[in-house]
Amino acid sequence: MSSKLCLGRNDKIDLPQMKLTDIAAKVDTGAYTSALHCHHISTVKKEGKELLIFKLLDPAHNEYNGKEYVFENYRQKKIKNSFGHVEWRYIITTKATLFDTSFDIEFSLTDRESMKFPILLGRKFLRGRFIIDVTQKNLSHKKKKRK
Repeated sequence: MSSKLCLGRNDKIDLPQMKLTDIAAKVDTGAYTSALHCHHISTVKKEGKELLIFKLLDPAHNEYNGKEYVFENYRQKKIKNSFGHVEWRYIITTKATLFDTSFDIEFSLTDRESMKFPILLGRKFLRGRFIIDVTQKNLSHKKKKRK
């Protein structure tokens, strides 16, 4: 018997450090990194520190709050998008909650406005933690709702 949790092809996750709940996420074993939909990404220098500032989701999303999120710890990385084009993206680390468990997750920040799911969960996050059953959906969210 495996101690890994079972995820379906998509679920809803919480991002507690950003005070966001039930954000739709697509499980994508073909993607290495996880991605988070955001816009208005910029960096600023403030009090001698380089800060990353962005807004999550977009005004059409029901969880959109217009808030600017600020991260002091971030990096940039070349990532190949789903169309095969290489682009530089900012990478942040935050917490994600699934099955009442908090996990560290690394997200690349990108515009996913044209995508159905604002969050993509890639192999780097999934590996060693979850078994994927593509016939299922929202397993963590269903368990959360039962409580």
